[in-house]
Amino acid sequence: MRSKTQSGINREAWLARDLFDEKKLRQTPTRNGFGEGLVEAGRVNKNIVVLCADLTESTRVLPFKEAYPDRFVQLGVSEQSMPSIAAGMAMAGKIPFIASYACFSPGRNWEQIRTTVALNNMNVKIAGAHAGVSVGPDGATHQMIEDLAIMRVLPNMNVVVPCDTIETRKATETIAKLVGPCYLRFAREKSPVFTTIKTPFKIGRAETYRFGQDVTIIGAGPLLYEALLAAERLSKDFGIECRVVNMHTIKPLDVKTIVKAAKETGAIVTVEEAQAAGGLAGAVAETISLTTPVPMERIGVQDRFGESGTPREVQEGLGLTAEFIALAVDRVLRRKHGQRVPDVPAHVLAAQEKLVKMQKAVMDAALKKVPRKWK
Repeated sequence: MRSKTQSGINREAWLARDLFDEKKLRQTPTRNGFGEGLVEAGRVNKNIVVLCADLTESTRVLPFKEAYPDRFVQLGVSEQSMPSIAAGMAMAGKIPFIASYACFSPGRNWEQIRTTVALNNMNVKIAGAHAGVSVGPDGATHQMIEDLAIMRVLPNMNVVVPCDTIETRKATETIAKLVGPCYLRFAREKSPVFTTIKTPFKIGRAETYRFGQDVTIIGAGPLLYEALLAAERLSKDFGIECRVVNMHTIKPLDVKTIVKAAKETGAIVTVEEAQAAGGLAGAVAETISLTTPVPMERIGVQDRFGESGTPREVQEGLGLTAEFIALAVDRVLRRKHGQRVPDVPAHVLAAQEKLVKMQKAVMDAALKKVPRKWK
């Protein structure tokens, strides 16, 4: 057991050996883990069926279709039919997974999920692919960042946001065995694979990846790696020791871990690739306000829609990467120590400035390609 004064990576988390060597660290989309986990879950349980809305390859359900063609249903562009059909299958004893982009499911079919799945507590698994802003060039319409807020509010619904492809595979296999509605959120873009097969994972139980007593960073999804990067840099450059917690299950929430972190570190920063309101940050804020009020800051999309660009450009332009997490940590520590801080957080202002520069660079590049006769 570590004493309260110790800090650094939790060895019992069994994270990747080359954790901070970004050249050696493998990069794989979290959606790949979903596809792999789905095939394995289908092998174990012959009642598992998959419904897809014309996005078989990109949602990574194609391997399941090839392995178990008699348990795969292609519905075409009919996202609003999927939950109702799946609920009927669940009533017949099947375990249906419905797969589409998160902007369509649960984005387009939320009411059907609410009424036919959640209300009746049906054993249906909703797989929301291409979630967050890292779909990049697809733009604001396809960058689903409201899903955590609208799904965690549904009674009976479990909400799981794995951090890398290995954890996504574990989550897929786990929710296949869990009785009840589940929403599994994963991304399109390649992201660091920083956990291992040995890394602990259990629905409803958060995992501490890094020890620290100054502040706690609670994250979910691939951005958790950015939280680890920020924590490492803050430790080396300023001696600030951040606890980093993987809150992969947004619902049911690990309240015990949150309260413990609030009591022991006295400050919290949440990190998610979603709206800063309503999702992970909302769940954590509700918890600490009712139990252990401490200063808190939020890294997430600040009440706006996304932008087109490369995945990294969009993440940086919206203030979701390590440099902004570090700014949020600085602000929350100032508040913890009773210091005055500006009304508008530095991490929000820095993101706005970066986004303006990026937009100008894109426009300048476009204007250079415009024929002279048009100018």
